[in-house]
Amino acid sequence: MFRWLFLLIIIVPALEIALFIWAGQIIGPWWVILLIITTGVVGAWLAKQQGLETVRKVQSSMGAGHEPGETLLDGACILVGGTLLLTPGFISDTVGFLLLLPFTRPPIKAFLRKIIMKMMDRNTITIYRR
Repeated sequence: MFRWLFLLIIIVPALEIALFIWAGQIIGPWWVILLIITTGVVGAWLAKQQGLETVRKVQSSMGAGHEPGETLLDGACILVGGTLLLTPGFISDTVGFLLLLPFTRPPIKAFLRKIIMKMMDRNTITIYRR
C-alpha cells in the first residue's frame, strides 16, 4: 500500500505539470489559469451542495433509527472529491468531479466497498460497531 501511495505522490504531480504545459501551449496560459480557478470555484460550490444534502440524509436516517453507512460513504467521497477539486490539476479535477457527481458515485462506492471488505478479510482494517 505504501508503494502505491508513494508512486501516486510522485507520478500524479508530474503528469499534472505535463498537462499544464501541454494545455498552456494549446489554449494559452491565461486560459489554463482561468480553468484552474473556475474548477476550484465550481468544485467548492458543488461540494457544499452535496455535503449539505448528505448531512441532511445522515440526520434523517439516524432520526429514523437506521445506520447511515451508505450515506457516510457518500460523505467520504464528497470530502475527497471537494479536496481534489480545490487542488490545481486536470487529473485531480476529473477524479474530484467523478466523486462529487451523484450519478458517477455509485460505481466508485462499490469499488471502495470491495476494497474495504478485502482489507477486513485480511485483518488490515477493523471496523467496530456498537
